[in-house]
Amino acid sequence: MIRALARLLLAVIFIKGGTEAFLNPGGRPARVARFGIPQPERAVVLNGATMVVAGSALALGWLPRLAAAVLLASLVPTTIVGHPFWQEHDPQTRQAQQTQFFKNLGLMGGLLLVLLEESGTRTGQTRAQS
Repeated sequence: MIRALARLLLAVIFIKGGTEAFLNPGGRPARVARFGIPQPERAVVLNGATMVVAGSALALGWLPRLAAAVLLASLVPTTIVGHPFWQEHDPQTRQAQQTQFFKNLGLMGGLLLVLLEESGTRTGQTRAQS
């Protein structure tokens, strides 16, 4: 039960952030374009949809390891493109971006822990020890 709760809590930020990016890309495409990614608005919307779908799967315990792998693959470029604190000159903006960057590193750690889970944990069952 604790694992299910942990996955749900980890998934919430992906569902919320993904929904926001999907429905209202806002200034995100401009940041994506600065990194030379083609079709930046489409990339933002697709990334948002990916986070909603994979986040929902993680929250519901449906193929949690696959969902975590997809979220991890999506989060790496999102972190680099979305929070390049090293490019900021204003100290407050730099600090805010650095905080978000390191928050995402923490999320990556949580996703890696999900990847390490044994299969069968969705129902609370574990493999019998020999």
